[in-house]
Amino acid sequence: MIPQDPTSYDGVVHIIQLSLSPIFLLSAVATLLGTFTTRLARISDKVNAILDAPSRDEVKARETSLRLSYLRRRTHILDVAVILAAVSGAFTCGTVLALFFSIVRDKTAANLLFGLFGSAILCTLGALGAFLAEVLLASRGIRAVALNSGRLVD
Repeated sequence: MIPQDPTSYDGVVHIIQLSLSPIFLLSAVATLLGTFTTRLARISDKVNAILDAPSRDEVKARETSLRLSYLRRRTHILDVAVILAAVSGAFTCGTVLALFFSIVRDKTAANLLFGLFGSAILCTLGALGAFLAEVLLASRGIRAVALNSGRLVD
């Protein structure tokens, strides 16, 4: 609830307090983006290692092609997670901005706040879902490689 006189000291303090919740979400989104970027870098390293390894026989070339296809799917899923997290961050920033502009109290500001923060939460949930799918795909791939190399019994 925005105070009646938002230009007073108490009013400004209250608006700043209200903006802290979205800022915590923004901090979490930034952490997620860092995690996603790290995973993309690891995939990039794996692709480079595969491409640097010589493959002389046809079976090895087929395995290399399958592995690269698998890593490509993982990057697509991470792309979705990164895009959704970035959009969530933008919506969160919009929420904070709308809070500060809500000094002019009207129904439009409340609808804008609800829409921006709700969209930020939905994008964060989508990013987490895409991240979960990528992690599950990665773990399935690790198990398949270990199983094929004879080191793991499933």
